[in-house]
Amino acid sequence: MQMNTIQKDHWNPLLYDDKHAFVSKFGNQLFDYLDPKKGESILDVGCGTGDLANKIASVGANVVGIDFSENMVAKAKEKYPHIQFIVKDVTKMDFHHEFDAVFSNATLHWVKPSEKALTNIFNSLKNGGRFVAEFGGKGNVQKITDALLMQIKKAGIERDIASPWYFPSIGEYVALMEQVGFRVTLAMHFDRPTPLEGEDGLKNWIAMFASSFFEGINEQLKHEIIANVETALKPSLFENGVWVADYKRIRVVGIKE
Repeated sequence: MQMNTIQKDHWNPLLYDDKHAFVSKFGNQLFDYLDPKKGESILDVGCGTGDLANKIASVGANVVGIDFSENMVAKAKEKYPHIQFIVKDVTKMDFHHEFDAVFSNATLHWVKPSEKALTNIFNSLKNGGRFVAEFGGKGNVQKITDALLMQIKKAGIERDIASPWYFPSIGEYVALMEQVGFRVTLAMHFDRPTPLEGEDGLKNWIAMFASSFFEGINEQLKHEIIANVETALKPSLFENGVWVADYKRIRVVGIKE
């Protein structure tokens, strides 16, 4: 889970593995597009706690996992000591013609500037190599974001809150891929309503992924705001005792020719 917009490492690998296993689970669908082969060299960008890197390695591929979060990389190394994991920012990485494929799941919406990340990914690939990625697209978690901003404003906090995410349209992202040199062979934008675990699912999601909205806000007021967000969203995002996040995803495949 790469992140370079906020310097503080707020990522909690225990909460990530315990309450947000859906990230890796849905990444299993992307694995089929990657179709890794024995002996291939594959870079996992935003490896998180390493579950998908381990799945790629299980077919005999040689995997390197990178993530901006020291916390996540430490947990990945603990879980899968046979795989090389490195703390590295994709916008600053300097691999050249080293990998047969670059894989990235639920990461690139955290990365700004996106063009720099794509250029580095392109440069890291061998000629003929492939880039396979999925991440948040235009409209992703829009209901949750709108509710957060509204309740923060209602609490009397008047300040600009920059989104920590980059959720491009499919046209925007394909254009960027082509600009850096990829031949885009697959591009799709789709709804994927995502169940969150337990009655505290939304609260846990906010704690894991939206903590930057609350910078400078004390804990008591933060809890009040989140409770109000839950109340506001319950009619639309709480179904049969389960919170369902309004995810919209982009999935792309590009070839370096």
